[in-house]
Amino acid sequence: MKELSAFQRDLLFVINGMDEPYGLGIKADLEAYRETTINPGQLYPNLNALVEQGYLTKQQKDDRTNLYVPTDRVARAIADRRAWEDEQCSETEMPTPSP
Repeated sequence: MKELSAFQRDLLFVINGMDEPYGLGIKADLEAYRETTINPGQLYPNLNALVEQGYLTKQQKDDRTNLYVPTDRVARAIADRRAWEDEQCSETEMPTPSP
């Protein structure tokens, strides 16, 4: 997951939490999280890149809709990322707020 952009990492987290991850649904969930509009020209090339890198498989749901299904690599990558984040946060002592 280290080789991915922040946008691609966010895509994987959103997709991993969806029951039926299709383009417009992914876009809507990511827009809600990021509180910004996601351009299809940004979304679909990144989804295709994640397919090429083995994080997702692209399956046809119907004539107009593709599903982007996470592979086993996603669960491992998310677990590794969370472990790294936990390690980084535990190494940094947070200052105590003054009263």
